[in-house]
Amino acid sequence: MNLGVFMVLFGSQPFEEALDYIAAKGLDAVEIGTGGYPGNAHCKPAELLADGGKLKAFKQAIVSRGLTISALSCHGNPLHPQKEIAKSFHDDFIQTIELAQRLEVPIVVGFSGCPGDHEDAKYPNWPVAPWPNDFQDVLAWQWENKVIPYWTETGKFASDRGIKIGLELHGGFSVHTPATLLRLREAAGDVIGANLDPSHMWWQGIDPVQAVNILGRAGAIHHFHAKDTSIDPINVNRYGITDMQSYTYMMDRAWQFRTVGYGHDMKVWADIISALRLVGYDHTVSIEHEDGFMSVNEGFTKAVQNLQQVLIKEPLGDMWWV
Repeated sequence: MNLGVFMVLFGSQPFEEALDYIAAKGLDAVEIGTGGYPGNAHCKPAELLADGGKLKAFKQAIVSRGLTISALSCHGNPLHPQKEIAKSFHDDFIQTIELAQRLEVPIVVGFSGCPGDHEDAKYPNWPVAPWPNDFQDVLAWQWENKVIPYWTETGKFASDRGIKIGLELHGGFSVHTPATLLRLREAAGDVIGANLDPSHMWWQGIDPVQAVNILGRAGAIHHFHAKDTSIDPINVNRYGITDMQSYTYMMDRAWQFRTVGYGHDMKVWADIISALRLVGYDHTVSIEHEDGFMSVNEGFTKAVQNLQQVLIKEPLGDMWWV
């Protein structure tokens, strides 16, 4: 395994300045945003695909600092019921796949998206209860008519170019648990895997270690985000885990995203890293910062320091004691 960062944290900084900062922290890899909700401050796929010189300079800026690209990330909703919105997210994702092929980056990360409840809907509909039965009808329509067809086609497009798709398991989207990821993978093929972020497991009541085991034994972890979550023991009883309050309501929310080590201790994170090693994950642990208590610099720096304690980097070799 190696340590990286989702570079959208530093979107306000010039690209090479941000790379210098990341390299100085001793990291190995960068995950670069190419569109969708996080934006494309450091990477404009259309420009790079159209200009070989720019493409070469972009890659050289990364390689010359001893870094690699763990993934290109384009987090959007290509299943949005409003066709023009869906098309914009889709076009960005397809361009990102094409750019990944040119840059020899193995993985494109994104969201599964979430459709509406019928063909002429205006807004996504995320069913999370089996009853009343209307929700079951909506869920079946979404998966049969939108989720599986879209990702089967897009998965083939990626697979034909040697690219894997890492879908982030995220509330609000059709793929948000290990079970929903495996359901889609069974229908659309092994090109589909998870970008597993423990923070989204914790607030759903899922143990990330078990999520690693479930997905890892199926060979379904393509990429990994390092972000923590803390759950407020009082507020969660008032608002529940599907708390709809803004993330800015920090005194009142049931749960908060935290930097690594500030929601769960390092023994828990050591267990997660060990589980990743057990199931054969040997790619990047990519730091993501969405901690409302800390600046980007402080949250990122503490995550680096904490993960460096528990990350397993060297090959095991022979068990001399056996």
